[in-house]
Amino acid sequence: MPIFSCEEAINEFEALTRDAGRVQQDTLKRILELNANAEYLNHFGLNGRTDVQSYKSCIPLCVHSDLEPYIQRIADGDSSPLLTGEPITSLSLSSGTTQGKPKFVPFTDELLENTLQISQTSYAFRNREYPIGKGKKALQFVYSSKQVETKGGIHATTATTNLYKRPRYKEGMKDMQTQCCSPDEVVFGPDFNQSLYCHLLYGLIYSDEIQQVFAPFAHSLVGAFQRFEEVWEDLCADIRDGVLSEKITVPSIREAVAKVLKPNPELADSIQKKCMGLSNWYGVIPALWPNAKYVYGIMTGSMEPYLKKLRHYAGHLPLISADYGASEGWVGANINPTVPPEQVTYAVLPQTGYFEFIPLEKPKAEEMENSASIHYIESDPVGLTEVEIGKIYEVVMTTFGGLYRYRLGDVVKIAGFHNSTPELQFICRRSLVLSINIDKNTEKDLQLAVEEAAKLLEAEKVEIMDFTSSIEKSSDPGRYVIFWELSSDANEDVLQSCANCLDLAFLDAGYLGSRKIKTIGPLELRILKKGTFKEILDHFLTLGGAVSQFKTPRFVNPLNIKVLQILKSNTTKSYLKTIYGDT
Repeated sequence: MPIFSCEEAINEFEALTRDAGRVQQDTLKRILELNANAEYLNHFGLNGRTDVQSYKSCIPLCVHSDLEPYIQRIADGDSSPLLTGEPITSLSLSSGTTQGKPKFVPFTDELLENTLQISQTSYAFRNREYPIGKGKKALQFVYSSKQVETKGGIHATTATTNLYKRPRYKEGMKDMQTQCCSPDEVVFGPDFNQSLYCHLLYGLIYSDEIQQVFAPFAHSLVGAFQRFEEVWEDLCADIRDGVLSEKITVPSIREAVAKVLKPNPELADSIQKKCMGLSNWYGVIPALWPNAKYVYGIMTGSMEPYLKKLRHYAGHLPLISADYGASEGWVGANINPTVPPEQVTYAVLPQTGYFEFIPLEKPKAEEMENSASIHYIESDPVGLTEVEIGKIYEVVMTTFGGLYRYRLGDVVKIAGFHNSTPELQFICRRSLVLSINIDKNTEKDLQLAVEEAAKLLEAEKVEIMDFTSSIEKSSDPGRYVIFWELSSDANEDVLQSCANCLDLAFLDAGYLGSRKIKTIGPLELRILKKGTFKEILDHFLTLGGAVSQFKTPRFVNPLNIKVLQILKSNTTKSYLKTIYGDT
């Protein structure tokens, strides 16, 4: 593999984005040539044509359910060219945290190459602002999941595991000075808690060499340092004595750790002194990893609620949001790393796929409505270079891996252009979260409501550790149910005020009207025992998921019976909203 050059990566990006329209045409042509004999394409009469006009006129927009019959045939062992020209030998599992059922997505070598391309691009811009020294390491909280084999012999696992299994990916990341300080035995360990403990241990052993701290999601970073608060004394004991805790029972992990864990009382004393000198763990990351340049991971969308806690742990270190993509493929790179996560934009790499954008507009009567709710009028999709600054769109992607005019379900705003490629600001998932009848509230609406109500807890010095929602239809009328796990107990009157505030914070016109005429009942706030969301995570892991992929479901579908049972059994208090004349 050639030595990676940041300067060359930036120059290549600049060249590709100067004529993004031409690159898009070439990219679509290459995708369609590679997959010309795919059954899906020929079913719609494309018949080997590769021009944009023929493609858009023949191939309809699709969602995942449209592709499921083809993906199921792949999983069952059908090796004929269904979605791609070459047989698909690996599948990725999406998280499935909302519906309770993961979905299969094709994983191909092209997706691996796209991952490296986008990683190299964002790393080059990041390294220009925050240079990483040669031979340095990264503290990475990454975890594999167990691999399953479908009935047809196809390997299925998470996208993260599919990447970390491949030497090509690991070599590419090492070339970019982002080598994980933990060995494969820890990354691929069968027990999440033991892997997390050892990630922290390796990070401390190599503390002087760590120059970046990473997890795929902000949620995983916060969880890692919450765990550190609980086990730091055990970690110090291991380092002081050079003996790994008996709680770590996986033989391969113990064997790997034994190679690097030697008695080091001086390091243990230093860690202990630093930990005891912290005020409520503020700035623990730079305190223990003094050479770290930044903290890195996906921090937009459903990860935004974790930023306050993550900033607490990171102290003065900058938080940099990772690139924009999904299990289906990559969309854009963060080329402005100094911008805070709340304002981050992503430049689309025109060579990684073919992109279209569905214009979304609110009806005139709702233009001033302060809500993210889904009241959009759609227009015909436009190309990558045809989008307009300030306007809202849904992303549509065509990938090398057999997804054609695939509606990603993400709402983005065009923040500007870099050369001729747009820079996207992620707004929210378009998928509906809370709805009983004519009301429509998204994940973003829920987040805004929770943030508004959380202000009432500040005087109590109580934090919302995590939250989710569901709808209760067993009563008539149905109602919204919001679940909170808190850092400590709060005053009863304050929590009742929070319930009231939550209900008033949903500004969707359908919801407000339904509440006033009582076709939707009073919102219910349920307080959960500490550790409830950890229990949900554990359940997710039993389904074959990986911690690095896990995202707390902001809405629990009524069909997801197991997660609802966990929430119900861990509810300690309940508060019904009492505005609108409710009793």
